[in-house]
Amino acid sequence: MKVAKWWNEKEQGIECYLCPRRCIIADRSYGVCNVRKNVDNTLYTIVYGHPVAVHVDPIEKKPLYHFYPGSQIFSVGTVGCNLLCEFCQNWDIARAKPDDTQMHNISPEKIIDMAQKSNCIGIAFTYNEPTIFGEYVLDIATLAHQSGLQTVMVTNGYITSEAIDDIYPFIDAANIDLKSFSNEFYRQYCKGELQPVLDALQRIRDLGTFIEITMLIIPGKNDSDSELDHLTRWIVDNLGQDVPVHFSAFHPDYKMRQLSRTPKETLDKARKIAIRNGLRYVYEGNVLSENEDNTYCYHCGRLLIERRSFSIMKNNLEGDICSCGSKIAVVQS
Repeated sequence: MKVAKWWNEKEQGIECYLCPRRCIIADRSYGVCNVRKNVDNTLYTIVYGHPVAVHVDPIEKKPLYHFYPGSQIFSVGTVGCNLLCEFCQNWDIARAKPDDTQMHNISPEKIIDMAQKSNCIGIAFTYNEPTIFGEYVLDIATLAHQSGLQTVMVTNGYITSEAIDDIYPFIDAANIDLKSFSNEFYRQYCKGELQPVLDALQRIRDLGTFIEITMLIIPGKNDSDSELDHLTRWIVDNLGQDVPVHFSAFHPDYKMRQLSRTPKETLDKARKIAIRNGLRYVYEGNVLSENEDNTYCYHCGRLLIERRSFSIMKNNLEGDICSCGSKIAVVQS
């Protein structure tokens, strides 16, 4: 265990302010995330240095399509999560407790060494919710920048402004999972709130972190024309036209096994609404597609990056400028 950051001592116990839940944790008890524990009125992080998943992935798998396309990234995740999504696609680790699974023992310095030896551009904090192992993220990310490595968060965005200001100056890119544009959805299916995620998106963008957004489209739950219209208008108005957005197909899992997979037609609809509302880069995930994985110039329509699954077939961009002179929202080496 390691003494945690982001907590205050209260009369009823420890208040953890890493995420918007601000759990009040009694002695010998855990927060909702299952990995932050009060021991004798001191908050500890149980998973510091103890990932359960360590892999080399294509960066497109995060998914990040506009940040070093075609590169490999060293990916790290622990157990635990601060949302309780009934549709969780990684519930086996997200809802696990530290005692439920075999954890590795890997220091931040060793993570850096492993990433460098794997010829990766950097390190992604992913698989479960990285906010809940924020101390580990911060120490690794600090060393990564000292070593010339990039850093990536794949996150639900459920984090306080205090923790954002501490962590995200050391994060180069993030894919933020926006579950819905309905607070009722967040309350019913995630046991959380929408507004903190919207606030986090804006704050993280303002700090200079490159962001992409993913929304898992669940049939009958968050796929109405009205919701998709309001969501994409909000993104354009508050984050800008250049934010890449990924609409991803749901598959039955965890507590929503009774639902059907998302048909491609629903993703096509979402993409059309997003483009109509001004978003320039909109993709479809978890389905077979012909063109919806590709990046095109928003001005002249030229094919810029052709993808097949998580592989880059063609990259016609040099830097971030199309041949027509338009600036493309992409970060390349």
